[in-house]
Amino acid sequence: MAHLLSMGVTVSPRTQGISSSKPLMSVLHPSSSVPANRRGRDSQIHRTQKLNLEVSPHRAVSAVRLMRIELGGAFADLLNERGKGSGDNEMAYVERTLGFRTRDLDARDLRLVTDVVGGTIRWRRFLDHLIVSLCNDKNAFSSMEPLLLQILRIGFYEIVKLNMPAYAVVDENVRLAKVALRPGAGNMVNGILRKLVLLKERDSIPIPKVEGDDRSQARALATLYSHPVWMVRRWTKYLGQEETIRLMEWNNREPSFSLRANSARGFTRGDLVKQLDLLEVPYELSLHLPNFVRVKTGLQAVIQAGMLKEGKCAVQDESAGMIVSVLDPQPGESIIDCCAAPGGKTLFMASQLHGQGMVSAIDINEGRLRILQEAAKLHQVDDIITTICADLRNFVKSSPQLSDKVLLDAPCSGLGVLSKRADLRWNKTLEDLEELKNLQDELLDAASGLVKPGGILVYSTCSIDPEENEERVAAFLLRHPAFGIDHVQKYVPSDYITERGFYYSNPVKHCLDGAFAARLVRAL
Repeated sequence: MAHLLSMGVTVSPRTQGISSSKPLMSVLHPSSSVPANRRGRDSQIHRTQKLNLEVSPHRAVSAVRLMRIELGGAFADLLNERGKGSGDNEMAYVERTLGFRTRDLDARDLRLVTDVVGGTIRWRRFLDHLIVSLCNDKNAFSSMEPLLLQILRIGFYEIVKLNMPAYAVVDENVRLAKVALRPGAGNMVNGILRKLVLLKERDSIPIPKVEGDDRSQARALATLYSHPVWMVRRWTKYLGQEETIRLMEWNNREPSFSLRANSARGFTRGDLVKQLDLLEVPYELSLHLPNFVRVKTGLQAVIQAGMLKEGKCAVQDESAGMIVSVLDPQPGESIIDCCAAPGGKTLFMASQLHGQGMVSAIDINEGRLRILQEAAKLHQVDDIITTICADLRNFVKSSPQLSDKVLLDAPCSGLGVLSKRADLRWNKTLEDLEELKNLQDELLDAASGLVKPGGILVYSTCSIDPEENEERVAAFLLRHPAFGIDHVQKYVPSDYITERGFYYSNPVKHCLDGAFAARLVRAL
C-alpha cells in the first residue's frame, strides 16, 4: 500500500547518477549542489522551521507525491485515490521529506493535488519537451535536481494545461523552490516560468511538427500526446495513426469510475442510486450490468460517506464486471481465481454465488491476499472465499483440485487502463511485454490443469494488445487441443464481441477501460 512505501530510490533514465541506495531526503538535497557550510545552516533551518504558511500546500504535497511516484516506486493510483488518507497524513510526508509543513489542506487543496499529480504524470513527456526547449541546454535538464524538476513540471502543467493565473503559478512555485531547496533554485524557476508565460501570451509555445518518416512522426506524436515512442509505433502498426491519436487523447482525459452495488449485503443498485442522490453525486446507470453505475465526479464524497468502508459498494470498472459476466458464476459452482489479488473480480464472483459454492483465490502475494480477506469480510462473502498463497505454476503440480470454472486474469502490460493508471505508461517497456507474454503462456498452461472435463477456463487481461490477447489464446489452443473456444454471445452485448467470439472493450469506442476475455471449454 502507498503508506508502506520504502523510501529507497529506483534509478531510471531521468534520475541518472542517483544511487539506488540513497534515501529520498539525500536525493532532494544532494551534497554536490550545496556547499558544506550552507548544508549545515539549511539543515538547522529545516529542523527548526516546521511551519511555513507562505508555501502553497497543494504544490508542496504534489511535489512530494510526484517524488514518491517517480523515485520511490509508489503507485499513482493509490496516491491519487480521491479522499484516501487525510490532510494530516499528506502533510506528514511533506514534513519528513522537505523539513517543514504548510497550512492544512482543505477539500479544494486535495482536489487540486489529485488534478495536478495525475495531469503532471500524464503530460510528463510533453512538459519535459517544453522545459528542455526553454532551458536551452539539455545538459542542464538531464542534471537537474529531481525536486526542482517536479516543481517546474507542476508550474508548466498549471500554466499550459490548467490555465491557472500565470502570476500566481510563477510566484508560488518560486516560493516553494526557494524554501524547499535554496534561493538560486527559486531564481531558476522564476526565469523559466516567465519565459513560458511570455511564449504562451504570444501563442508561440514550441510544439513539435508531425512530419518526416514514420519514426519522426511517431516521436512527434509521442511528445504531443505524452506517451512512450514504442507505444505510439506499436499502436500505429495495429490501429493506424488516427485511431492511435484518439486512444492517446482518451488516456489523457480525467478518468471516470464505476461503482458496483454489493448485492451480497442486500445492497441494490436502487439503494446505491438513492445514496448518490442524497450526496448530490451525478451518475449514469450502466447499460449492460445491473449492479453498476458510472460516476464522473464525486467519488470523494462517496468515500467520505463511508460507503466503501461499509462494504455497500466497490469501485470497479464495467470492463472488469463484464469479464465476470463471461465467466458466468452460478450458485453451487466451484471456481478458482488464479491471480486473484487485489480481489475485485473475486468479490464480484462470490456475490453472484448467493451463498452457495466456493471461490478459491490464489495469489503469490501474501500481503495482497490479506487485504482480500479483509475485503471479503467487509462484503460478507468470507464464507465463500478461500485464499491460497502460492505460485500458480507450483500449486498445480501439488494440488489435485479441479473446478467447474477457472479465471486467469493474467498479469499484463495494462495498456487498456492508462487513463486511470497515469504512471503505468512510463513504467513499461517493449522488453517487459515480451517477458509478460512468456509468463502468460506459463500461467495459462498451469490454469488449464485446474479445469474439470466439460469445465470453463476464462483467460482475461486489461490490455488492448493482440499479442497479449488473441495470440496468447491461439498459441494455447495449439498446445492444448482438449480446449476449444466457447463463444461469449450469451454473456456480453454483441458490440463487445470480436469475430472469433472473444470479449473485448475498446476504450475509445466504449468509453471503458480496455479489456479482453476468452471463454474456453474443456472437452468431456
